[in-house]
This record gives sequence, structure tokens and C-alpha cells, in this order.
Amino acid sequence: MLIHREQRIFGIIGRSGSGKTHLISHLIPFFCKKGLRVSTIKHTHHGVDMDTPGKDTFQHRENGAVEVMLATPARWFLQHQSTCPPTLGELIQAMQPVNLILVEGFHEHVPACMEVWRPITGKDPLYPHMPSIKAIATDSPTLHDSVMGKEVFPITDIESIAHYIQEHAFLWTSAE
Repeated sequence: MLIHREQRIFGIIGRSGSGKTHLISHLIPFFCKKGLRVSTIKHTHHGVDMDTPGKDTFQHRENGAVEVMLATPARWFLQHQSTCPPTLGELIQAMQPVNLILVEGFHEHVPACMEVWRPITGKDPLYPHMPSIKAIATDSPTLHDSVMGKEVFPITDIESIAHYIQEHAFLWTSAE
């Protein structure tokens, strides 16, 4: 049963190797020092298995369990089997409410995103073709002059980036 919920989310997107995870890893402690509760969702196109063959939870899942939860004294993990990829809304709904969820990936589904773009990757930026990208974090000294209608930040300016994210986070609302 879905419960009506509102949640502030903001996307951090970019090409592989651009520094998305690095930026998020600096933003989280900054937000936490400000007293905010922050969660993250990381999307990947690669198959990942957090379980180990031969372990109890692996056997439970292999034998048909739809969900398998592993609880330890310090944390718990929930693995959910699905026949189709989860939607961003389903993932948000499954998480506890917090002040902000940073979403890495799901670029087609997050209405407010910042692209991390670094010329060293040798890959073209996404922002010219994606209206959901509202800002860019970069180490390019020349990009500041060439981007119209988008905020551009030095990738190392965590404070300004964090302030921008707080001001422009999207208010996601679940369906009732």
C-alpha cells in the first residue's frame, strides 16, 4: 500500500568517469554538518549482486524469495527481486523520508539535475540536449562563458553547489 508522500530530490548526472560520486561524497558531509538528513539513490546499468553464493540470504533468494532482508547490529539490507526495473518513484517510496535525496543517474526521470562535466573524460556534455539539467559542475575554465541559461560552478565549490541544490531541489510527490 502506497502512502502519500512528498520528498525533495535532486539529480547529479554525467558521463562515466566525470566525478559524480566524488561530488556526492563531498556534498553529503556538507549537508550533514548543516543538520540535514540526506539519502542517496545510485542507478547503474550494470548487473550488481551484493550477495555471496553459498550464504543463507543467497540461498533464500535463489529458492524464490521475493525479498530477503539481512539485519546486523549496525545496519540492514533489503534485496528485492523484480521482473522489471524499478521506477524512481518506487525507490523513493521505499526509502525513509529525509530532507534531501541525491539521485545519481535516472537522468531521464529527475526534473532538476546538475551535470558533472570534465573535459578530461573526452566525452561530450549532456546539457545541450537535456532540459532537466539546470546547472553544471565543471573544472573547465572556459565553460563559464559559453553556457546560456544554466548555472555553472567550479566542481570544487561545494558550498555554492550545495546552496544551489537546496534552492532548486524538486519536490517529488507520490501518487495516492
